Amino acid sequence: MSPMGIRLSPLGAAVFCLLAVGVIYHLYAGVISNRYAAFRGRRTVDLRDLLAVSVEAAVLGGKEVKAVRDENNLEEKSKGKTREGASEPLTMGDLQSHRKMYNLLKNTYPGLTVNSEEHDNVEDKATWSQQIPRDILDKVEEGKIVPADSVTVWIDPLDATQEYTENLVKYVTTMVCVAVDGKPIIGVIHQPFTGFTAWGFVGQGSNMQPRSSYNVNHPTVIISRSHSGQVESYVRGAFGNSTTVFLAGGAGYKVLSLLDMPSSTTEDMSKADAYIHITFIKKWDICAGAALLNALGGEMTTLKGERIDYSDTPLNKEGLVASVGVDHKALLDKLPEWDPVKH
Repeated sequence: MSPMGIRLSPLGAAVFCLLAVGVIYHLYAGVISNRYAAFRGRRTVDLRDLLAVSVEAAVLGGKEVKAVRDENNLEEKSKGKTREGASEPLTMGDLQSHRKMYNLLKNTYPGLTVNSEEHDNVEDKATWSQQIPRDILDKVEEGKIVPADSVTVWIDPLDATQEYTENLVKYVTTMVCVAVDGKPIIGVIHQPFTGFTAWGFVGQGSNMQPRSSYNVNHPTVIISRSHSGQVESYVRGAFGNSTTVFLAGGAGYKVLSLLDMPSSTTEDMSKADAYIHITFIKKWDICAGAALLNALGGEMTTLKGERIDYSDTPLNKEGLVASVGVDHKALLDKLPEWDPVKH
């Protein structure tokens, strides 16, 4: 008997079952398809989903970065010079990572503003797997909805390119940051050569934590390898000649050096109490770190203690101070006056 009380032949019953399975499949497929279509067309964004997409983008980009380095197929060239006169290298790792990261984000959320350090016209059909990692599900509530036009995404497909060309790969990261109304809310920093991914969502949680103790009176300070002379003098002028100063590449690495890192990633990893930069720096270099620190109760400000707006132009001209687990204002109060624009 059929569900309607009508007697069916064996052939008819088989056809009925096939039709029922087909209806159920199409209904399920329709739900998935409609959910994905909603991501593409909606005027609002669920930030938990966007965090998951950001993690996936950073990991995919990192795989490209590692593959190019492993194959020694960098195809290095210069894309210009920094304000200080240093050459800015561009490699196939930068471009391949950009294509994966940028296109994944834009294919999933076409309406979002996505700012990347790199630019090219090669498209990639990467789409989000719609997998939300378990640690995100455990820590972040669903329904964190914001208007799409309030969101700016900053991506750095390969942070520490100079070090990448020198095979100093411990400094290399891929990063994604989500800013809402100019405030860094979501930060993802992925290490391609350890496979570790750090993330933070302000007001929701993080898979990271600060270390158990820091020293604000005699801090260990991490600074850039590329302009160490001026910064080192500035730092020692603030905290004394005996201050320990680490030189490192990559803003992502420097932020991670402030945190309690997993033992699998800590070989040769610096441990700093503060990260200071006194010259111009691009926002795709620092936005993810700012969001990650903010999620942990830390801060990243200009040298004057001002918040950095991540909704406008890509250049931060006012230097930065980053810390977590210490009195940030006490750090700022020790710093001599400095005008990055004049230097």
